[in-house]
Amino acid sequence: MNVIGKIIVAVAWLTVAVSSIAAFAQAQGQATAAACNANGAQLPFCKAVRGDRAEGWLPQTRSEVMARNGIVATSQPLAAQAGLRILMQGGNAVDAAVATAAALNIVEPMNIGMAGDLFAIVYSAKDGKLYAIDASGKAPTGATVEHYASLGYKYVAGASLPGPGGGMPSAGILTVTVPGTVEGWDQLLKRFGTMTFKQVLEPAIEYAEKGFPVPERIANDWNIPNALPLVGCCTQKDPDTIAAWTINGHSPKPGQIFTNPELARSFRLLQKYGRDVFYKGEIARALVEKSTKLGGTMTLEDLANYRAEWVTLAATNYEGYDIFELPPPSQAWATDEMLNILEVCAPKVGYNLAQLGPASAEYWHLLVEAKKLAYSDLFAYNGDPAFVTVPLEKLLSKSYAATLCSKINPSQASSPGVKGNAPSDTIVLSTADRWGNMVSLVNSNYAAFGSGITVPGYGFVLHNRGGLFTLDPSSANVIAPNKRPFNTLSAGFAMRNGRPFMAFQLMGGSQQAQGHMQVLVNIFDLGANLQAATDMARFSHDQASNRLQMESQLYNLVGAQLKALGHNVVSSNGAPMGGYQAIMLTPSDSPGNRGQNAQCGDHCPIDGFYRAGSDHRKDGQAAGW
Repeated sequence: MNVIGKIIVAVAWLTVAVSSIAAFAQAQGQATAAACNANGAQLPFCKAVRGDRAEGWLPQTRSEVMARNGIVATSQPLAAQAGLRILMQGGNAVDAAVATAAALNIVEPMNIGMAGDLFAIVYSAKDGKLYAIDASGKAPTGATVEHYASLGYKYVAGASLPGPGGGMPSAGILTVTVPGTVEGWDQLLKRFGTMTFKQVLEPAIEYAEKGFPVPERIANDWNIPNALPLVGCCTQKDPDTIAAWTINGHSPKPGQIFTNPELARSFRLLQKYGRDVFYKGEIARALVEKSTKLGGTMTLEDLANYRAEWVTLAATNYEGYDIFELPPPSQAWATDEMLNILEVCAPKVGYNLAQLGPASAEYWHLLVEAKKLAYSDLFAYNGDPAFVTVPLEKLLSKSYAATLCSKINPSQASSPGVKGNAPSDTIVLSTADRWGNMVSLVNSNYAAFGSGITVPGYGFVLHNRGGLFTLDPSSANVIAPNKRPFNTLSAGFAMRNGRPFMAFQLMGGSQQAQGHMQVLVNIFDLGANLQAATDMARFSHDQASNRLQMESQLYNLVGAQLKALGHNVVSSNGAPMGGYQAIMLTPSDSPGNRGQNAQCGDHCPIDGFYRAGSDHRKDGQAAGW
């Protein structure tokens, strides 16, 4: 064989080898992701036990991330890096929050989209105040009980509210409300940001155009719902959703490269024309056309008239910290009521949370009972404050909490007074910058891939938050045009002595408010750091079924004792426990000496430093510089 022939053979073998290596890497990633599933074959490593840390609490997954110039915490590493990139380019915490959320549209798309809901809490260092925005969707024209009844949907008397039985479909065009995300991004940037869509959407565009490898947890959650009903028969998936969000008709596997050039196109339209292209321009027209085709009632006027609202936060004081949560229609305010119950009632029933500790069944009994009481009020009263009165002043008072103490029996689990449940898929994120601004943001499609309906040519799904309305005409949450439904989205912020302390969130439907309570107790009562606070096992209580899920090791520790108290407790993995993200500011011992010298000017780091934690149950991370 001559030299040229040998070269050709060598190149051919090299090509095969590279291809084999790539195929092996992808197969190995896919195999690893599914290797320890209970119903499948297991690789040998699945029998290993977890290693210990060299210091501190041995089961902690990793250290807190600490930084002085800025920090981002969210549920997907590439999105966290997108926000960090904006901070390093001179953007502030608000700029970084919008960039992170936009990147999550492509790298965690089942949970968040530009046609979803958004709430955010912003601490503005300039004036030392907290601000909150409600950019949740309003029901479209024609969304009435009578219209749904004419289509065969009706309320089932005695059903849990919200949740199955309220009469609403769970997906499809009839669950779509006017999207608030783009309006929320725009308002945040204009009021507190330093950048525009031109800069902050660029990282998301790059991922959408050039692609990203899908990680394990997100691949597991990449499930397209049925969205198009067939008269008298069944349902099917939306062809536009299949085209935009699958690879050759299949959900991507771990390690597969995924792109969405149509979503990139939508972001580029926002860069060029601003938010009006979504609410008044070509995207609005395409959205209404798709809705009308499927029997929806949304109009161009519904989109053009939509505005986000700046709202007053719900608040209480717990263990010397001012805890601020989103107000109605968000469920987040229930966290404040739970904390009040714990603070006021624990001494009355002879409990001290710190002394009992998380290895005690009595500790968990009190937390679960406080949750049941607060969620009974949540499901009884919560709704759009423009349509109903939610008596927060009463419900969040210490005196009201004292009236509930007699309902806690230390020896017996209770049955919830008002039932309800609301599953969802959500993203949460925290950001902070060198100037002291901090953001707590939550953004969501509601269920995985929302309504299951994609606007063709623009690559985004419509959310299905309207599924949380009820068709019960006596309910505070009954559907009506221009009304916001009960909303699970939750974001929180803690202050101490008038200074910012912590931005925190925990995603996952009805888990959000009860999850907030648990991680705050971990920090304020038990002394956990931000990472340990999320690594600690949690519970998830379903108010509709009164079923208590506990992560497996916690169940093994206290499950039998809780069953003896009457709890319907079962063992669970981390799936229903939500995903937590948080950033805490640890101030300098010498406040006012930012950067320790005057020469760095506007580029000085923050007084003190930030610390952050990110939930190991998701694919995320905290990243700082």
